[in-house]
Amino acid sequence: MSIAQLAPAMTRGSSRWLLLGSLALNLFFIGVVVALAIRSPAPAPAWDRDVFVRVERIAGSLPPADAEILRNRIKASRADIEAAQNRHRAAQDIIRDALRAQPFDADALRTAMANTRVARQAFDQTIQAMFAGSATEMSQAGRQALADWPPGRKTTGNKP
Repeated sequence: MSIAQLAPAMTRGSSRWLLLGSLALNLFFIGVVVALAIRSPAPAPAWDRDVFVRVERIAGSLPPADAEILRNRIKASRADIEAAQNRHRAAQDIIRDALRAQPFDADALRTAMANTRVARQAFDQTIQAMFAGSATEMSQAGRQALADWPPGRKTTGNKP
């Protein structure tokens, strides 16, 4: 057998191995994609800026009696909470306006940011007062569920 006869024989055999290797690699990648599609976790619920939506999610994770306490408290405090939330959002809008202003005024931005901090603190105090009032009426299990929010989070209070 000469070199001229050996070269075509090697090419035929190596192209079969190349085809087989390519097929195996493609099947591997298809398997990985299918496995990831099957095992992918459910998407987390979208974060909502509205405090009432977030509090309802929290209430849904509480024991029924405690959830009712929280819902009643939020209903009773709704006007104050809405007003504080609206003031905070309006203050955030003023920051956005200050950033867009032409010519830009850094002092106006700083003032808007300071006002937003004040509005955020008032909003936080309103929400925290509602939660503190609710927690005083809740069972130990309800307060524990609040402490462990979101459900399944590992904290010092719920470690096995």
